[in-house]
Amino acid sequence: MRNLLIFITKYNAFFLFLIFEIASLIIYVKYNSFQKASVINSTNQITGGLYARADELKGYLSLREVNDQLARENAALRNQLKSSKYVDTVARKTVIDTIYKQQYEYIAAKVINNSINKRNNYLTIDRGSRDGIEKGMGVINANGVVGKVAFVGEHLAIVQSLLHKDSRVSGMLAYNKEIGYLQWGDDMNPHKALLVDVSNNAQPKVGEPVLTSDLSLFPAGIPLGKVSRLKAKGTGFFLNLEVGLAVDFSKLEYVDVVVNKFAKEQAGLEGQEKKDE
Repeated sequence: MRNLLIFITKYNAFFLFLIFEIASLIIYVKYNSFQKASVINSTNQITGGLYARADELKGYLSLREVNDQLARENAALRNQLKSSKYVDTVARKTVIDTIYKQQYEYIAAKVINNSINKRNNYLTIDRGSRDGIEKGMGVINANGVVGKVAFVGEHLAIVQSLLHKDSRVSGMLAYNKEIGYLQWGDDMNPHKALLVDVSNNAQPKVGEPVLTSDLSLFPAGIPLGKVSRLKAKGTGFFLNLEVGLAVDFSKLEYVDVVVNKFAKEQAGLEGQEKKDE
């Protein structure tokens, strides 16, 4: 305390100057409208900038929560799409009562691990059996088809990527509806695939969209990619087309798992059909 008093006494002239300076500035600003407005404007700009930076930081820290919420909302919107429903039609004389019933539902998930540089690539998602995930379900994202569920745990699941030598998805050309099978090529290019066994009468065009067909485990019309090169397969009756994939597998973050309510029934009936062959 004594040292503080000695310090104040020693520099009392400076402190008096500082007090008078601050007081004069306050009086000058308070009783002069132009200077008052200038100070208020400058202060607002500074505090506004600080608030903006604080808001940006807060938004960045909550980005994960926001992305999760958007993924859930996206899945909910997909559930409302007409392509996720089937038509239950009852004909009574001249009256047709058409009701759309839910066939596909979507479960939002986050990708927590992924590979694209192997011959057989997989990705891990943060949803499992307790969330309704089952083996064989299709997986898509906002851009198109990602793959199908291969292994399921209680909290996590492993998805067999479209970039896998055993992945085959029934696809069709958008313009004439000719059907083939999309599979990953032997060159292991993560941006390209092949649409094989397309009818020689298809007359495809470079840039033509390739979509999932009704024969796949996905809803019809989900993007697979676009024809990037026409390649004839021998001299037979089928074409082999190069397709630029719709999904960039190196940037996967969020996906939707497709729940097909008819999948088990279809698998059971097709299993009986194979027994009778």
